[in-house]
Amino acid sequence: MSARYDCADVQQREDGLVAAVSAVQEGQLVVLPTDTVYGIGADAFNPHAVTALLATKGRGRNMPPPVLVGSVRAAAALTESLGAFGQDLIDEFWPGPLTLVFRSSPTLMWDLGETMGTVAVRMPLHPVALDLLRRTGPMAVSSANRHSLPAATTVDEAETQLGVGVSVYLDGGPCADNVPSTILDLTGTVPKMLRAGALSVEAIRKVVPVIDLPSASHEPELSPADRRAAEAIAAASAAAPAAKRDEAADDPPAAPATGD
Repeated sequence: MSARYDCADVQQREDGLVAAVSAVQEGQLVVLPTDTVYGIGADAFNPHAVTALLATKGRGRNMPPPVLVGSVRAAAALTESLGAFGQDLIDEFWPGPLTLVFRSSPTLMWDLGETMGTVAVRMPLHPVALDLLRRTGPMAVSSANRHSLPAATTVDEAETQLGVGVSVYLDGGPCADNVPSTILDLTGTVPKMLRAGALSVEAIRKVVPVIDLPSASHEPELSPADRRAAEAIAAASAAAPAAKRDEAADDPPAAPATGD
């Protein structure tokens, strides 16, 4: 039977976090609020739990879940490299609604599905989610809905869709919107937008001027000149002192000013 906790109540929030941590450690599923939509999560390093997550959503291994983290240090440990643009994007937009796709560290012992050697990582701007993630470590988290149905923006919607397949529901109140995170692929020379979302292209371009947009976009594809410019930017960023990038990656993230 599922347990549900109202995180607006201080005691219920703490009880709920304790129950959620225990559930994650036991390979069970939890629903948590984020700054975009509600998520269904599991221990990222427990293959059986990840398989249960996908089954509960009605998804296959060809649609592996992203990983949510509670710190920049945790994100860096999951990746082979943050690349030329990763640290700048993290500094500007994390915690927040930007999911970044990196080459995953080859030393990781996990199975998220058919990831092709990559990992999609995000640090959410929500106090309950961050508190949980800092207690559990990285979690595989996908939107809290059955595949092809609308993403849940309240815990009631999540519970209606997912039912007893989830052990713990953390109620953080209604989401401000139903827009998911923006997904940006950093595995190539030119950052590529895989999904438009809560963070606009215009905002991202203030950090990364050249972005390869989805083919469905009405904007033109990258010209040869733009691609050369992006490659030059990437080369210049890669030439920056490694020590400076390492120091930045190890800095603890600033606590979110607000949560919803």
